[in-house]
Amino acid sequence: MIRRALRILFWSLLWLVALAGLAVTIVPRFLDRIYHDGPATGHFDGARFLNPGIDDTRHVPTGGSRAGFLWKQATGDDDRPEWPASVPVRPSKPAPRVEGDQMVVTWIGHATVLVQTHGLNILTDPVWSDTAGPFGIGPRRVTAPGVAFDDLPKIDVVLVSHNHYDHLDLATLKRLWDRDRPRIVTSLGNGAILNGAGIDSTALDWGGSVPVGPQARVHVTRNHHWTSRWFVDRNRALWSSFVVALPGGNLFFAGDTGFGDGRWPAEAAALGPIRLALIPIGAFRFEPGQMRTGSHIGPVEAVEVFRRLGAARAIPIHWGTFRLSYEARDTPPRLMAAARDCAGMAPDRFAAAQVGQPVSVPPIDAPLPPSPATDAAAMARCLDTPAVRALR
Repeated sequence: MIRRALRILFWSLLWLVALAGLAVTIVPRFLDRIYHDGPATGHFDGARFLNPGIDDTRHVPTGGSRAGFLWKQATGDDDRPEWPASVPVRPSKPAPRVEGDQMVVTWIGHATVLVQTHGLNILTDPVWSDTAGPFGIGPRRVTAPGVAFDDLPKIDVVLVSHNHYDHLDLATLKRLWDRDRPRIVTSLGNGAILNGAGIDSTALDWGGSVPVGPQARVHVTRNHHWTSRWFVDRNRALWSSFVVALPGGNLFFAGDTGFGDGRWPAEAAALGPIRLALIPIGAFRFEPGQMRTGSHIGPVEAVEVFRRLGAARAIPIHWGTFRLSYEARDTPPRLMAAARDCAGMAPDRFAAAQVGQPVSVPPIDAPLPPSPATDAAAMARCLDTPAVRALR
């Protein structure tokens, strides 16, 4: 009996090894995709997109091996602080439309935000799925959407920043497309993914723009990130931020981004005064004390991005919904508030929103005074407090 069991185990392991070896040669070729075919540019080599300058998005966030990093991410075996299994949410039901210069903003969770102004309903990176990954496998939603899908007003414009599963959720986008036929704007290559699901979109390069209403235009702008749906299709599609040019001040959506060369916020600001910026602050810590990664700005860099944008107001996003990294759930907004105070910014200019609770953003009625530059060493000294050091 034992010998038979050992024989079965041996052959099972042998088959697994054979299949793994076959997968190494077949699966990558099968899963790789050509999402964009066009001439080479300063950020496209004819096959894959890249970040201008030194690209630090390929580095493992912990500096160790990729296999060890993936194992710890999958198992949580890195002494990470606990997250709650779920978070209480008081959802709201938005108005059908918001007319004129009034702007009402509802954070739905992660990078999903509903912006209502001038009769337009704009939705960023819509994700209503319970998990962020292929085939329902991936980080599970901890915070329920702040607006039930069926309570969404008719959506006119959807911005899709890149193709990672926590930003490009085909199930949600298909529901939106079938229901509302919104104008979906994304960056090069991502249109092929959407088209494969029967969804029409407008895919543009950095610097491209398209009108989305009588008084509104979407500009696709640069940020610093990477893309992949299947590992081997890395950077076959482009990543981006967006500026929506509007009367009363522009809307800036950073998408998902690292700091990179730090010049891209000024490029967005050059398109006009920014009334509201949606800036990511989470998924920045993969080991104790870490403040940033190549792919994700942390709260301290988010404050600097806000300063360089010269925005009137900002809402932090990309935290507290899906666990993607090491830090505690409430570390990003607490560290952001500390960095904002160290930078001498008024608390109401960059303040965390509650999921599902609408926020009114006043129009810009006067030129914005420039925010004073903050020396990195001075910021580090200011943040060197017991309260900040205790954040995990």
